[in-house]
Amino acid sequence: MKIFMRIFFVSLLAGAMSCIAVSAQAAPTVKWKSSVESLGNDRYEVVLSGKLLSGWHTYDLHSGYSSTAVSFDRGDGFVLDGEPYEINEAVRKGDVGEYEDEIVLGQRVVLESASAVVRGTITWMSCIGTECGMPEEWNFSVEIGGGETDGTAKNAEPESVSKAGGAAPFDWALVIEAILWGFAALLTPCVFPMVPMTVSFFIKGSENKAAGRMKALTYGLFIIALYTLPIAAIILITRLVGGDAVTADIFNWLATHWLPNIIFFIVFMLFAASFFGAFEITLPSSLVNKSDRNSDKGGIVGIFFMALTLVLVSFSCTGPIVGSVLIKSTAGEFWQPVITIFAFSLAFALPFTLFALFPSLLKNLPKSGGWLNSVKVVLGFIEVALGFKFLSVADQTYHWGLLDREVYLAIWIVCFSLLGLYLLGKLRFAHDSETSYVSVTRLGLAIAVFSFVVYMIPGMWGAPLKALSGYLPPIHTQDFVVGGSDVRTAASDAAARDAAPAEKVKYGDVLHLPHGLAGYFDLEQGLAAAARENKPVFIDITGHGCVNCREMEARVWSDEEVQRILREDYVIVALYTDDKMRVPSEDWLTTDAGDVLKTLGRINSYIARTRFGVNAQPNYILASPDGRQLVPARGYDLSVEGFIEFLRSGIVAYDGRR
Repeated sequence: MKIFMRIFFVSLLAGAMSCIAVSAQAAPTVKWKSSVESLGNDRYEVVLSGKLLSGWHTYDLHSGYSSTAVSFDRGDGFVLDGEPYEINEAVRKGDVGEYEDEIVLGQRVVLESASAVVRGTITWMSCIGTECGMPEEWNFSVEIGGGETDGTAKNAEPESVSKAGGAAPFDWALVIEAILWGFAALLTPCVFPMVPMTVSFFIKGSENKAAGRMKALTYGLFIIALYTLPIAAIILITRLVGGDAVTADIFNWLATHWLPNIIFFIVFMLFAASFFGAFEITLPSSLVNKSDRNSDKGGIVGIFFMALTLVLVSFSCTGPIVGSVLIKSTAGEFWQPVITIFAFSLAFALPFTLFALFPSLLKNLPKSGGWLNSVKVVLGFIEVALGFKFLSVADQTYHWGLLDREVYLAIWIVCFSLLGLYLLGKLRFAHDSETSYVSVTRLGLAIAVFSFVVYMIPGMWGAPLKALSGYLPPIHTQDFVVGGSDVRTAASDAAARDAAPAEKVKYGDVLHLPHGLAGYFDLEQGLAAAARENKPVFIDITGHGCVNCREMEARVWSDEEVQRILREDYVIVALYTDDKMRVPSEDWLTTDAGDVLKTLGRINSYIARTRFGVNAQPNYILASPDGRQLVPARGYDLSVEGFIEFLRSGIVAYDGRR
């Protein structure tokens, strides 16, 4: 198991980094063209031919999760005859069929009128060697019975872009969290014992105090560089190869798509299991031993390899932490992952640098022992709790309904209750030392943990839990609230009641506004309502996976005056930029580049980017019924007074324009 886990996690990390770099390419891996051939008797064959880039391969229609897929839009004047099929033969490798040069697909169509236009989308994934890119998309349009029209190959429109018309808000809370994780990593079993080794290395190698201090500082810089530079290099490569938009697309795909979120959830659970003692995550011993031997060399080279040895040996404990920090930071802008990992490495390197500078501090440290494994187990419980956030993001963006608010809370309540019992010595894991009494430190931590559990319990019956608003699913997913009706339908019922007679709120059956506010989820419908009511429009650029959006709703929107102004003086429109719901064909949006956007999130992201110059979440736009922006947009800011002033300034600007 130990050897397997080494191979698995080294492969996982290498593969993930390679995948990010590979996915950044600017051009599509397959250049498609479409054509049509007559089969006689009003029957036609639509032919989709794709030419692959050199060295790449893609898959046939029957290769499991890697399969190429062809979907056809509904249209008038024709019917499909059977399913799509391969025209040229794939190279079979077990149950998988691969194409390395050209892939040709077909679909038979029966014409029922003089002519018709057949439209659809091809989705595929390409690989080079063992490294695979993200799924790509190509929209095609073929006229039958009256000529033919070739589609133009292009990459799929990004799900959402974190930078457009200005930088996304930098999440300093993540940086602070990374710093805390960096300090916490020192107290893990595979890191703490490295402290005396570090001290002995620098005591042995110092000719004088000045030289010793310079070496200690160099040592700290090397530790920071070994954590930060590889991540920065990967992101920089994607930016240079594919540009800012591609880099942002990658990280936003990681933040909102179901596949990476499910993978992150599983990785978090594996990390937690490792912390609990189920197995050990280590790098190959040969790599560590080679680095350790090179650390005996003198000068800068020896210091570098000493730092490299520390990073490699501590991988078992810092690997899960670094992975957690990086995964959470991918929801931010381009610089967020770089700054976040820099903050972690700075905090991690600081104690080692200080002990190298002042070796006498070593005598004040506690000795290694079972308490180090206890720290590791505590981190494991925290990993379990945080891991469910990724499953929750996928659940909300795809409307699966798996992790409603009370289910999510129940998991956290049980998880932290078990943590409290562990701190009191009521639970023991495989590598724990036997304790005959509970220390004051453990008791204090147990009190804090159980207090947190008690705080969460009222949330099972609808308490707002503002301190956790950014991590919990929205309140409208909760089935039961004491003293209220089913909050799933309260918001949509209110919106329908306040809307124009006989008007149905688009997407109101699955999307909801917080606090029972009435509003719309389609910009044009909201603008039309504002024109009828002669009110300005409050446009909420938001997302299901947006932590800051939930915090704004819990801490700012909950204010009575804010709600009064929103209810009485504005028409509210919420634009979810990460929602994966496919909208009816009449609501599809064609971009200036000719791309057809078919999901609600992509449509809203494009609107926010092109009409208002923003795509960060949250962003709040105050506009007139004709869509003109009244005042500068407002982003994440927890000042209630500032938000009220912002809303009032929009009213004044609107009154001045009338």
